[in-house]
Amino acid sequence: MLAGAAGPAAPAAGRTEVDAERWPGVAPLPSAGAVRTAVARHVVARALIRQGLVTPTAGARGPLLTLHDPDAFRQRIGRGGLIGLGESYLAGEWDSDDLAGVLTILARHVDELVPAPLRRLRGMWVSARPPADRNTRACARENIQRHYDLSNDLFAAFLDPTLAYSSAVFTEFPARPAALPEAQHRRIDRLLDLARVGDGTRLLEIGTGWGELALRAAARGARVTTLTLSAEQAALARERIAAAGLADRVDVQLRDYRDAEDRHDAVISVEMIEAVGAECWPSYFTALRRALAPGGRIALQAITMGHQQMLHTGATHTFINKYVFPGGLIPSQEAIAQHSAAAGLRTVADDGYGAHYAETLRLWRERFAANRSVVTGLGFDTVFQRMWEFYLAYSEAGFRSGYLDVRQLLLTEGTRP
Repeated sequence: MLAGAAGPAAPAAGRTEVDAERWPGVAPLPSAGAVRTAVARHVVARALIRQGLVTPTAGARGPLLTLHDPDAFRQRIGRGGLIGLGESYLAGEWDSDDLAGVLTILARHVDELVPAPLRRLRGMWVSARPPADRNTRACARENIQRHYDLSNDLFAAFLDPTLAYSSAVFTEFPARPAALPEAQHRRIDRLLDLARVGDGTRLLEIGTGWGELALRAAARGARVTTLTLSAEQAALARERIAAAGLADRVDVQLRDYRDAEDRHDAVISVEMIEAVGAECWPSYFTALRRALAPGGRIALQAITMGHQQMLHTGATHTFINKYVFPGGLIPSQEAIAQHSAAAGLRTVADDGYGAHYAETLRLWRERFAANRSVVTGLGFDTVFQRMWEFYLAYSEAGFRSGYLDVRQLLLTEGTRP
């Protein structure tokens, strides 16, 4: 389980109030060394001023970053780069009147924040991914459980009643909270239509979530096999499916995607590829291809980033890897095309809608903030809550800035349309 996810609530966030046992990466102020700290002081100060994040730009009032402990802030960034930025927020060393807004500006100008001559020294601020991030069968189960087995009630505190944990598709912006369940069903139905799921379809779902897609597929008359490595998700998905009277149509299995059995008319996988890890993408697409009956269709939903950004990220230990999704990597469109083609699959359709994910994340973040007392009552301390807020705002910023996108793809065998 993720550090900080159990026990009584901690006091207000701040470096001296962080539980060192729960948060070993946050409680101590790391030693960055004189050179790193000096470089961070110079680069960070210039970048924040240039983007108007510490002082409003002339004639404009944008989101502001408030430094409570400037020296600690710079020291953490000098030692850990973007991980240090996040850990400094967890420690309460800075705040913002608009966290998602600040992170959006930083994401939009990420390539300009560090002067070109210093980019060659990138190794000073980043570290390689730890071996435990590799998604072997044992590590994959542990990595999935560290996120999805935190608590079903935690996820219910910020998701809508569908418990769908991926981008909705809205009909208007800004999206209203009440529109989220219908928007999630719209997104799910698009995937089911893409895969031509209907009465009698044999459907394999890789990545169960809490069962909403399986429920809607079964309601269409499909026979669904859905795979997950999360015991918490599997238990609640089975409860929801049984309550809907569809247990005879849906088989929820605690099974690795690499062990999928039988052939299916349709295969659907929603935002699973990001958790697989780059070293396992060949086996992931091979498993998709192997599970497909002749003439079948694969509907894939994936978050994507630019190819060069993916290559840099893939070699780096990031805040999201360390605290939220261990072992994961967001692919590029090029990587998806390359690995799917190598497995004998052809991309027939590819549609992006990143702005919808930004709105989805905004609604989740606002609901999480409104339910802080619920989250505290579940035993998640203040530092965990700041971590989760940072994660949601960080993700929203990725989509608002265009750094990230989300896409629905249709894959078929070889050249079959």
